[in-house]
Amino acid sequence: MDLDRNWSLHCFDCGSEMKSEPPTFLCPKCGGTLELSLRRGFLNRRTLFSRSGSPGIWRHKLALPPVNGLPVSLGEGSTPLLRSTGALSRSNRYEVYVKVEGQNPTGSFKDRGMTVAITRAKQRRAESLICASTGNTSASLAAYAAKAGMRAVVVIPSGKVASGKLVQAVAYGAKIVRVKGNFDKALESTIDAVSKDKSLYLMNSLNPFRIEGQKTAAYEIYEQLGHRVPDAVVMPVGNAGNISALWKGFEEMRVWGITRTSPRMIGVQAAGAAPIYAAYLKGAQGIEPVEAPETIASAIRIGRPVSWKKALRAMKDSGGACLSVTDKEIISARSALSSSEGIFVEAASAAPVAALGRLPESLRKGSKVVCVATGNGLKDQESVRVALDEVPLVDGDSDLHKSISSA
Repeated sequence: MDLDRNWSLHCFDCGSEMKSEPPTFLCPKCGGTLELSLRRGFLNRRTLFSRSGSPGIWRHKLALPPVNGLPVSLGEGSTPLLRSTGALSRSNRYEVYVKVEGQNPTGSFKDRGMTVAITRAKQRRAESLICASTGNTSASLAAYAAKAGMRAVVVIPSGKVASGKLVQAVAYGAKIVRVKGNFDKALESTIDAVSKDKSLYLMNSLNPFRIEGQKTAAYEIYEQLGHRVPDAVVMPVGNAGNISALWKGFEEMRVWGITRTSPRMIGVQAAGAAPIYAAYLKGAQGIEPVEAPETIASAIRIGRPVSWKKALRAMKDSGGACLSVTDKEIISARSALSSSEGIFVEAASAAPVAALGRLPESLRKGSKVVCVATGNGLKDQESVRVALDEVPLVDGDSDLHKSISSA
């Protein structure tokens, strides 16, 4: 099935245009990643933020690839944007907001892209959907495949996948395959399988239809701030598709004349898995992969991010930056979010909060800064579960009173 005439699919690297997506979503000419662009004129505030039709991201259907019939949806999008009233606001010079993407149907931002990509796959009459995953993508793919009545195959690395995420894929009925090695090896094997088996449809963030869904978080942030663009958006960066997706959303609004400016995009990597950060510091035109990435933040434990070029462009073109934080800082930020803001997130989602003290000095005091919390904490409990071992056991009312009084 060819693309709608109002949309173009082209290579990010060489600019080659194609009528339909190749199986691996890599440019047949140069191997680069692909992008979708809307050809038709522009949208305005009224049409972009239409209240008619489906709720959530499909409110913005005119900015999304067209659908024949109803989209495959679980009600994704419309997640809260919460202003910090606790420790975050007191310890930083900014007006801090948290976009709580963990309130999507399967508990992560992946659902925004999955609804669009699976809708496209169904229109193309795809037989089997496949992804490599550290957890969140597998949960999302499995849920939406179940909704669509399609087969899902999940390829995971042999270790270090959060059980809270993997159990979701099992519950939704996906076929799960483990491969030796880390996520990068799992993705390499998945792409190889797709190139050899035409019945498989790739659902990783190489799929540009995923990016179209994920960009809607930018539209929501703008609307939730009272039709105002934030000064900066701070995001965890792993495979690097999401930061480029939100940048795309903000830039579309600017090009369409809805806004005059776009925010600075600040990407944050974990110190043990930071190839994009290293390239940013050196001003390099390429990245040096991290062969054995290691961090408590499993969602961004990726040494060979496929969308690194798009991420660097987003940070550079927006006047943003790339930062790195340690696991210790991530754990501390996660605790602060939970105990002072009432927001429980997976470890990777705390990375933007951990980086707040390192934002560019050119960001003025009082700037509106949005931290994107990409996943729910219930999906990644291992790093906090140890605290349960310290819960006291009391015997009788008097012991209970003593225990409470000493808290």
